[in-house]
Amino acid sequence: MTVTEAAPERLIRIGEVARGAGVSVRAVRYYEQQGLLTAERSPSGQRLYRQDAIPLIRFFQQMYAAGLTSKRITELLPCWDSGHTDAEQRAMLRAERDRIQAKADDLQAALDRLDEVIAITDTHP
Repeated sequence: MTVTEAAPERLIRIGEVARGAGVSVRAVRYYEQQGLLTAERSPSGQRLYRQDAIPLIRFFQQMYAAGLTSKRITELLPCWDSGHTDAEQRAMLRAERDRIQAKADDLQAALDRLDEVIAITDTHP
């Protein structure tokens, strides 16, 4: 039986990560400064990232858009990485979900009101 080694994962440059995630290079550096993302360095000092940095950054963007802080996102990362949580983490996840749901409900109510105004104005040119 022959044992074969897996090929090392291809690391990608910061610009490729930024393009893939739809963010600026500056945003990628910010996530690194906040401790949300880690980079290796090439011999010439360029930042190199694992390919899973792209979906991770998309996750950060979603969480920021939902109102989470860098600190809270940092607390979520172990859940993302391992898929396991303790009781305290689950309570935090549920609390964030409830907060986001309330925000979504408020936005839906505002959208409904705008639809009413549009319907009224459509009948009065």
